[in-house]
This record gives sequence, C-alpha cells and structure tokens, in this order.
Amino acid sequence: MVGWVARGGGEEGVGVVVVEIVREETERKSSVAMAVLSEVMEDDELDEEPGEVIESAPPQKVGEERQLGSNSSLKKRLLKSGHGWETPDFNDQVTVHYVGTSPNGTKFNSTRDSDQPLTFTLGQGKVYAGLDHGIITMKKGEVALFTLLAESGGVPHDSNSVVQFEVELISWINVVDVCKDGGIIKKIMEKGKGNERPGDLDEVLVKYQVALVDGTVVAETPEAGVEFHVKDGHLFPRLPNVVMTMTRGEKAELVVQPQYAFGEKGREAGSGLHSIPPNSVLHVNIELVSFKPVINVTGDSMVLKKIVKEGEGAFTAGEGANVTVSYTAMLEDGTVFEKGGIGETQPVKFITDEEQVIAGLDRAVSTMKKGERAIISIHPDYAFGNVEVRRDLAIVPPGSNVVYDIEMMDFIKEKAPWELNSNQKIEVAGRKKEEGNLLFKGGKYHQAGKKYEKAADFVSEDGSFGDDEHKLAKALRVTCWLNGAACSLKLNDFPGAIKLCSQVLDVEVYNVKALYRRAQAFIETGDYLLADIDIKKVLEVDPHNREVMIIKRKLKQLQADSDKKDAKLYENMFAPKTKDSSMATKVIGV
Repeated sequence: MVGWVARGGGEEGVGVVVVEIVREETERKSSVAMAVLSEVMEDDELDEEPGEVIESAPPQKVGEERQLGSNSSLKKRLLKSGHGWETPDFNDQVTVHYVGTSPNGTKFNSTRDSDQPLTFTLGQGKVYAGLDHGIITMKKGEVALFTLLAESGGVPHDSNSVVQFEVELISWINVVDVCKDGGIIKKIMEKGKGNERPGDLDEVLVKYQVALVDGTVVAETPEAGVEFHVKDGHLFPRLPNVVMTMTRGEKAELVVQPQYAFGEKGREAGSGLHSIPPNSVLHVNIELVSFKPVINVTGDSMVLKKIVKEGEGAFTAGEGANVTVSYTAMLEDGTVFEKGGIGETQPVKFITDEEQVIAGLDRAVSTMKKGERAIISIHPDYAFGNVEVRRDLAIVPPGSNVVYDIEMMDFIKEKAPWELNSNQKIEVAGRKKEEGNLLFKGGKYHQAGKKYEKAADFVSEDGSFGDDEHKLAKALRVTCWLNGAACSLKLNDFPGAIKLCSQVLDVEVYNVKALYRRAQAFIETGDYLLADIDIKKVLEVDPHNREVMIIKRKLKQLQADSDKKDAKLYENMFAPKTKDSSMATKVIGV
C-alpha cells in the first residue's frame, strides 16, 4: 500500500515557544531560561508522530513515480491507468505480460516476444523478488514500470544495481482459503452480482460437478441445479462454508482436501451415487445460481420468513401500519385453510401490532416491503396454539405449524412523532391512550402497555410544545406512565412498574397513584422498607386512603412474618449446645 508521511505538532508541525527575557534578569537566570526553552523544544519533538501512515493516498497520475512502502527499494511509475478500483491480493492467481531490463539496458526476459502471458500465484516466490509487492497495487489493464534492486540469477549487478520490469496486469482470479488451513481452496472464475451472501438459514440454488483428481465425475446436479437450506448441509460437510462465501451468480473452482470431503472412509456406490475412494481430493466446479434469504423474525426460530420476491425501496411496514396483503394459509401437509386476495376473495387489511391476526403473521408482515412476497412458517406458539380452530376452508388441528404464502400489496406507515406538529402529537397520544384503555378493560395488558408506551413517546419532552401544550403533554405523559405501571402489575412485571412509577415521581413527587403502585411493586419484590416509605408519603397527602390502608396492613403482616423468620434463624445460629453434643465432643477427644 502506498503511504504518505504526516507529522504531528500543531498546524505548522512545530511548537513555537517564545521566552521573554526581562532586561533586569541576571546572566545566570537568562541561562536557566534558555535551558528551560531547550527542554520544552525537546518535549515538542517527543509529541511528534513521525511515520504515521495515512491510507487514503491520492491516485497516482500517469508518468508519476512513487516509492512503494516507507522502507522499500521498490518504485513504481504509472504508464497506463487501469480500470475499476479492485486490485489483486497475495494468493490470487494473476495473468501478466512483462518485460525485464538489466542495469545496462539489456532485455533479459519478456513474455511479449512469445506473446504468451505468464500466469502465477502472488506471494509464492514465482517471480523476481519483490515484484509481486508491486503487482498487488495494480488495477486490471494497468501498465506500470517497476524499479527494484537487482538480485542474482544471471542478471549483471553490483550493490547499487537495479532492474526494471514493465508489467501489464491482464486479469486475475481471486483465491480464497475457505477454512484458513488450505483444506478448501476456492478460485473465483466469474464474480457474482452485489455483495450479499447467503446465511445459514437461507435456501440456496446451486449447480455443481464433482470430479476426482483423475477427472472421473462422481457427482453432478441436474441442469436446473439443486435447492437446499444452508444449515441442513449438502453433498459433503463443508459445502455450506463454501456457499456462504459466494455471491449470486458467482462461479468457482474448488480443491477440497479429504478431511473436508469424505475422509478416510470415502463413499460407497449406491442409489445412483458414484463411489468415492478413501482419502480422495475433490475438484468441484460450483455456481451459486440464486438464494432466498430466510429471516428469523422472532429470534427463536419459531417464525421464519423466506423471501421469494424482493420488495420495493428500503422501508418496511413496521408497527402500527395499515397493511393490505394477499395470502394462502396452509398446514404443513399443504391443506389450505384460508385465502385472502386470491381468486375472488378480497385482500386482507389490518393494522400491525394490534392483535388483529395471529402473532407470527403480525410480526412477519411488519418486516415486509411493498411488493415483497414471502413464505412464512409459524410455530403453534405464534399461531393458534393448542386449540382446534375452524377457518374458512378447513380446520386447523391443535398444535399445528402453519405456513403463509403472502404478498405485501400496500401499506401506510404510521407517522413518527418528529413528522407531526405539537397539536397532532397530542391528538395521536390521546387516541393511543384511549385505545390502551379499551385493551386494558379487555384484559389485554401486554398490548395495552405497548399502547401507553407509544402514546407517551408522542408527547415526550422534546421542547416542541408551547406553554399550554406543555401542560397537556405532561398530563398525558404522566397518565400513560401510570396506566403502563398498572399493566406491569397485572403482568407481574414489578421492576417495570417501579420504573414507570419512578418516572412519574420525578415530575410529581407526591403523586398518590404512583406512590401506591410503586409500594405494591416493592412489596412483591420484598423491598419492605422502600414500600413503607412510599406508603407513609401517600398517607401524608391522603390520610384516609382506603386502598393504601389495606396494603399498609398487608405490609405490616409481611414484616412481622419476616421478623419471626429472622428471629428463628438467629436463634438456631446461636442456640447453646445440647447434652448429647457435649458428650459427643468428649468421646472424640475435642
């Protein structure tokens, strides 16, 4: 890599120290000042960072000569610019034309004379020492003149002699050591499209031909190729490792050592399979025709989305979107139990994250783009559970995995808070709060809690509200936090309830509901002292609060029970020894 040297030390690169010597100072003091000046200048020199390499060197111009590397004797003069931006790397297989010239100007080697370019592997000592360090800086089609120290081998030279090579980089093949130990070497014969590579969940379509060293073909896919999920493996154990290094349309040649193929046992013939002798090296021509990304929607592999057709743009529906979809819903055996937007049926419309469809479908649709088509596989925990469900076209048995072949026809995303003005934020927050109230009354505490959380987000303290609006926003925020705490208590999420109540108390120190609900949560987590503090604060404000008096009595009883347990524990720890234990001590001579 070509580097440029930068030195530190401020804008000018050198620290400047001005010492003012007062005329009244004695010669001794003046000499001391000069000594201090000298030390400061030395310190400035220590602060410099000589030799710092900046990797973004400007492009080399035609006719310009540069030294390659700060300690290298190798120089490069660009004679003709190449194409693109990629350059080969060590272990890649390059094809070049070159002309070598000795110190006296005599041509001592040339591929031009025979018009036969040289193909070799970079970094393996196949060419003049140091030349491969120059070739790795070249682009395809580039011509450069390299100057380097002469070495032995029939080239006349002395200690200061140099040789020159005019090199044209015709092409190269990327070589990848897949397992980093030489066990599988991949030569990229034709690059694929884009940079996306399949993951272990994805479904891939590949074509391949496998041969032994003597050319005997032992495995071959049909013309159309073969499909499999990467994680399931195929042919030999490390083929998935290879596939995950490939891009769509990429063609490669593999050399697979026995330990990553069929090992010492080989493979016996049978069921249309050719035999593979023990310890066989395999030569594989492989093409990754395409792959379908599979998304682990829920993170637990219970909702998997296989993308059959990519959608448009960069945005997905997300939560709270009005979506329009068409789908065919099936059991794993292919039995269709429901259709929407297929044939004469109407497309299905719903709002995501509103529990209007089964949870797995809801979560997966939220990740889809417009025009995207996918196959969604859903575990019973995210589908219909362990109950029998009658749908339009068939019955879904208890504990059934279900599959949806679905297309996102359209969606309207919910606007984010930053897209709304102050009045709109308050309006949306109020509507979501009311939706949360309805869900709470229906016993859907988890969904209600999410509604309250979203409502609070719309009226967060971001400085966008005027005085009157600020009061409304604060009141809504506090109400949503309190209601969210009530949901957390119902769901036995006591830390969550404590957090939300504490947020309220940060802005309203004596809010009775927040103190009461936080005291309830503290009791459940066994933090009796903290619960007692909150109860006392409530009773300062509202001495006759019936509900608080009830949990006060409950807390008193729990504290008494806890005190009894502690007393019994200490009693056992410090109880005097019994007569039997004293006799036992004497017997063993203690």
